[in-house]
Amino acid sequence: MTDEILTLKEVAQYLKLAEKTAYRLAADGKLPGFKVGGSWRFKRTDIEQWIEQSKQGQRE
Repeated sequence: MTDEILTLKEVAQYLKLAEKTAYRLAADGKLPGFKVGGSWRFKRTDIEQWIEQSKQGQRE
């Protein structure tokens, strides 16, 4: 398995967001993630795809 799993804190750092903002985006379904035992987790590949889709949406 090569998919790296990130915590909420790691995703917030990666996206240069406050943890609270990353949590809100995930809870609202705007940031692709899943919960494990009540804690948010994110696949790095999903986050990278989300970034690319967001960039394409801004161009249209």
